Amino acid sequence: MLDFLLDPLAYSFMQRALLASVLVGGLCAIVGCYVVLRGMAFLGDALAHAVLPGIAIAFLLGGDLLAAALATAILVALGMGYLGRGGRLREDAAIGVIFSGAFALGVALISSAPSYQTDLTHILFGDVLGVTDRDLLLLIGFGIAVLVVVMALYKELLAFTFDPTFASSIKLPVGKLRYLLMVVLAVTVVVSLRTVGVGLVAAMLVTPAAAASMLTRRLSRMMVVSALMGVSSSAVGIYVSYYGDLSAGASIVLTCTVLFLFALVLSPRDGLLARLRPERRSG
Repeated sequence: MLDFLLDPLAYSFMQRALLASVLVGGLCAIVGCYVVLRGMAFLGDALAHAVLPGIAIAFLLGGDLLAAALATAILVALGMGYLGRGGRLREDAAIGVIFSGAFALGVALISSAPSYQTDLTHILFGDVLGVTDRDLLLLIGFGIAVLVVVMALYKELLAFTFDPTFASSIKLPVGKLRYLLMVVLAVTVVVSLRTVGVGLVAAMLVTPAAAASMLTRRLSRMMVVSALMGVSSSAVGIYVSYYGDLSAGASIVLTCTVLFLFALVLSPRDGLLARLRPERRSG
């Protein structure tokens, strides 16, 4: 068993991959609690896809891909928030309009540069084995910044998440909190792209938090449980990827999905086993 755990870590790229995956798993799981409770799952997926034009432009101009993706994600998030503010447009419609337009622009730019298509797989499905020391430092830096914001504004975000009307009545800046949450989500999505890619980042935001929501009602506990699930599924997924010669991002998400299925069955409140107990007693 010890050799099983240590053999992959003999390679420096596996050490970086494991650390990056664990960091992303925990970060996505914590921010994902707000995504699940606010019903923002579609927004996370939309942001991941909407960064394509920024990445494509940066590649064509020889710029920094991460900086371009981050700037694009923040602009898209703020644009979605603006269109959906004050009843101008339903939030899901605003997300759909900007997401589809930005994604189409990204595809158009990519199709105009044939040499770029060979790198498209890394964007769609992640390239965790290619994580560099610089990537790790950026991930740690942005991750700390996101966690500091979440911890510093925990009570405000808690009130805004569960009851925006109450939050407004006690004079909390609901509009600013909404924009802030979108920016936090945008940053989380972008720093996770290298690990799980555009196609799977939404799953890392939603699945651990959805599973945790079935096991506890309190947000603080939900964040802890969700983070544990995100971290453990990331670590297990890396080992499954190494020994099974599978995509790292897909292995992580599939492991996380298995944990969700366990929560679905074992949840003391909404689990399948809990629903069967009254029937057995009545029989």
